[in-house]
Amino acid sequence: MYSFQLQELYRYRVLIWSLVVRELKARYRGSVLGFFWSFLNPLLLTSVYTLVFSTYLRFGMEDYVIHLMSGLLPWLWFNSSLLEASGSILAGGNLIKKVLFPAEVLPLVVVFSNGINFVLSLPILLLFVLGFKLAGFGVSIGISMITLPLVMAIQLVLSAGLALIVSALCVHYRDIQHVLGNLLTLWFFLTPIIYPLTQIPERYRFFVLFNPVAPLIFAYQNIFYYGRFPNFPQLLIVAVMSVFVYTMGTAIFGKYQGTFAEEV
Repeated sequence: MYSFQLQELYRYRVLIWSLVVRELKARYRGSVLGFFWSFLNPLLLTSVYTLVFSTYLRFGMEDYVIHLMSGLLPWLWFNSSLLEASGSILAGGNLIKKVLFPAEVLPLVVVFSNGINFVLSLPILLLFVLGFKLAGFGVSIGISMITLPLVMAIQLVLSAGLALIVSALCVHYRDIQHVLGNLLTLWFFLTPIIYPLTQIPERYRFFVLFNPVAPLIFAYQNIFYYGRFPNFPQLLIVAVMSVFVYTMGTAIFGKYQGTFAEEV
């Protein structure tokens, strides 16, 4: 089932890319700044969190904005992918009712388009890192950057698997859409993004091991904030979990796929 899904994705690669481009164009259609919002949205959100958590609720971290951005940007990719994927099948009802249209393309298009938004926001993060480095602060960036595509690939597989699950379930259980936003908010605050891991009491830190997003966030922070390689054993565990989640996602999606046309 898993290899079959990968073959199907490759076969529909042109369709997926066309829908991704259409999604990106539609997202900023009618706005004056257009694609610049890919830079401005994360920058504005980072500014708010930086003001609150480095000025009012201080963690005593140097170069806090880099630490925050390196975790917040990938989280926005993950969060937006799941939220938008939850309604992707319902929103694409007209396409679903076409006999030959592959329904699994819709949630995956959401993941890919948000992934491109993440890539477009990376120059802002890199500019901040270089600016802080030139100003003589402690941040550094080096050869560990070569591991960035690996971390992104693992996140892509994890996000795609979860997107397939929530998109399929939301067709039959639409209350999930209303609950999902709150669950993701809770997930966000349980993940060391706006605060360092050291802020969690040691007796509770083992809970982080059950959070598959946390090692990915740590990997991004290692690359951009600490200038060192990610923890590869942790990444391997998350990679295995991601493949399992994706496999489970294709199975759940396949189970419900035959009923989509009736429900939407």
